[in-house]
Amino acid sequence: MPPKRKAPADTAPKERQSKLAKEHNISAREEREIKEAFGLFAEPMEDEKEGVIPTKDVRRAMIALGLPPTKAELKEFVEILDPDEEGYAAYEPFVAICALKAHASRDAGGPGADEVDEAFRLFTGAGSGDDNEGPLTLAHLKRVAMTLKQDVDDQLLKDMILEANGGAGVGKGVGRAEFEDVMRRAGAWK
Repeated sequence: MPPKRKAPADTAPKERQSKLAKEHNISAREEREIKEAFGLFAEPMEDEKEGVIPTKDVRRAMIALGLPPTKAELKEFVEILDPDEEGYAAYEPFVAICALKAHASRDAGGPGADEVDEAFRLFTGAGSGDDNEGPLTLAHLKRVAMTLKQDVDDQLLKDMILEANGGAGVGKGVGRAEFEDVMRRAGAWK
């Protein structure tokens, strides 16, 4: 009997950082999310490849990113984004502001590494002494849903994994860093 062949891994090509993303120390995924939020409110303008957004929509775009600015921050951001008070903000400065806000949010604390590890272990079912915790898998999510007595469709659970791991495949699962990122975006942690 011939040996079993391994199924091809669900591997998606890793997104490459653009020059803009590198300048602001954000991942390609973060830049894509910023671009999507910008695009929700963008209006075409000559000489602006990505268009512009009205300054009145800057707050809404940042909220869509999970980066809600305070009133004072918003005032400062709009002054930076639209120094000539034309009422519009271009894409590149918007990326810069969002990157600064994202870095400040990450640096502002939130849960410590131990808290994130503990939450991750709750999902994966790993013991507190386990050093080699694998990724959060479809089976783990099914177990959590059963424990919570929630009837959740498998396709929804698969979509959750794909959203969390950037489309790298259901078989890849969700790593600890991706888990932390999702929990922050969901508002579980600041």
